[in-house]
Amino acid sequence: MDRLFPQLLKQLHEIEIDYDIDEIDYEPYESFNSEEDTSTWIKAWTGNDALDGREYLIFGQDGTGGYAAFWLVHDTDDILMQPVVFFGSEGQVGVVASNFYELCWLFAAGFGPYESVEYPDLERPGIPKFEDFAKAHAAEYRASVTEILARAKREFPDFEQRIDELCN
Repeated sequence: MDRLFPQLLKQLHEIEIDYDIDEIDYEPYESFNSEEDTSTWIKAWTGNDALDGREYLIFGQDGTGGYAAFWLVHDTDDILMQPVVFFGSEGQVGVVASNFYELCWLFAAGFGPYESVEYPDLERPGIPKFEDFAKAHAAEYRASVTEILARAKREFPDFEQRIDELCN
């Protein structure tokens, strides 16, 4: 799979996130973590030296170092259609969205990857600058936070268990 950072993800990451105003704990990257860094991270995160992390493209993090990544499980070269997952610094793990376009609507609703996994039931104010982006680039994927998270869990019901089984 091509490791080029998608243009739409670059555009999303150009939207400034001010934690004090937007209350999203997310630090966007300008490129994917290297294969070497991803391999080192997955081994440390799971305690499993047999893993190489090839199935993850890390594109952002929260303030404590938890990672947001595309999980490369679909048979497609379109990175944006791969599910988005989160690995927290304290062992939290979860599927965030079925694809990039649904992630856009989470941001529009005030949820980053961390908030989606840790606080999915919070009432959050929408963020107009992200809503404008989602309307322009992901209109056909519009859904509520509850719908997006439920769809991702239905599509990948065993993600957390799969990760737990990889941990030593």
